[in-house]
Amino acid sequence: MRQADDLIGIDRALLHSLMEQVSRFGDTGDGGVDRPALSDNHKAARDWFCGELRARGYTVLIDSIGNIFGRLDLAGPDAPVVMVGSHLDSQPKGGRFDGAYGVMVALAAVETWRREAAERGIVPLCNFVIVDWMNEEGARFQPSLLGSSVYTGSLGRDLALTRTDRDGKTVESELLRTGYMGSDTPPQPCCFLEVHIEGDTALETANKTIAPFVRHWGATKIRIEVTGQQNHTGPTPMEDRHDAVLGAAYIITKVKELADTATGTLYTSVARVDISPNSPNIVPGRAVLFAELRAPEPDMLDWAETELKKAIPELAARAAVEAGIVAVERRPAGRFDDRLVSLAEQAADRLGYPRMRLDTIAGHDAVAVNGLLPAIVVAVPSVNGVIHRCDEYTSPQDLAAGGDVLLEMMRQIDKAGGSLDRSGGAE
Repeated sequence: MRQADDLIGIDRALLHSLMEQVSRFGDTGDGGVDRPALSDNHKAARDWFCGELRARGYTVLIDSIGNIFGRLDLAGPDAPVVMVGSHLDSQPKGGRFDGAYGVMVALAAVETWRREAAERGIVPLCNFVIVDWMNEEGARFQPSLLGSSVYTGSLGRDLALTRTDRDGKTVESELLRTGYMGSDTPPQPCCFLEVHIEGDTALETANKTIAPFVRHWGATKIRIEVTGQQNHTGPTPMEDRHDAVLGAAYIITKVKELADTATGTLYTSVARVDISPNSPNIVPGRAVLFAELRAPEPDMLDWAETELKKAIPELAARAAVEAGIVAVERRPAGRFDDRLVSLAEQAADRLGYPRMRLDTIAGHDAVAVNGLLPAIVVAVPSVNGVIHRCDEYTSPQDLAAGGDVLLEMMRQIDKAGGSLDRSGGAE
């Protein structure tokens, strides 16, 4: 018989052990990790993860873009599938919690539910899949959310395979090199649940523990190429210089000015500049800028993109160079599934965790998946709001709280046989 009372929490010892183990891969010695997608460190982490899954009786599936799915059939082959997880790749010299926590807490939650069902004589109505999405971060290969976007069909696989890193290595060649060019058919779940660190201070400031993300901001990622003329930084007269980096600097300033005119509703950045030939004694002949515009409303993104396009010719002329947009990638704003938001809130209330609602400005794999099936990201606090840095930190208590909420959401979805309309209610 099913029991709704005296809820069992996530196996904290298992969660702690898994987090300690995965953090060894790419350990930078200062609390962080360095595991860009399809690097040797990333491969080592994935090899270990697949070994953990197989040792626990999961069927490991790898699809044609390198997403890893660990399937555990608890309810028979035709039962609904609940997918949980996140990603194991990191930013260069990034933090140990971003992404990896979502995968480890998923494994700990499924293992806890599996044991609870066996101990209490519960017959599960759903099967479970733990996913590690490939190249969520977009640090080595662009765009971000690459594996989950191919999974949903919003990005073509052929295009994804041709993406290159700074050294000219392609996604395809690195998938083959690392052994993660699979051919398995990916699962088709009824929903996707992702737990993540917040990466901001809202939860910490409000003294809350759990926050389902309600909206995800849109993002427009623009690649701008500035072309000047290579020359010597010494004898070349100043008036004769065509400095690509100077032109880039004017454009970068404009990107910041756009955010200043829309405080709180537009975030902008130029976080990567590729300079050629990148010598201190050469007036640079080429610079490629990776600009980002993020906003909750499509109109704001459209306005910012239009203003940037209008400004580029004049800014380039000021530096006696040429400049133009060579690529634009758009991720639309949207809302996560209201039923999953409510389910997360009900789970937090049952467990006594204070909660609030938030938007996510950052991208997550659940953002891509949300375009195909019901998805949600549930956040736990980040100390001082740090993310993508070695001192990124979330306390063991908050990590476990996110696991408890995930586990309870899984219970309720299983109890309802995979139906989100019937899950979450009291019996």
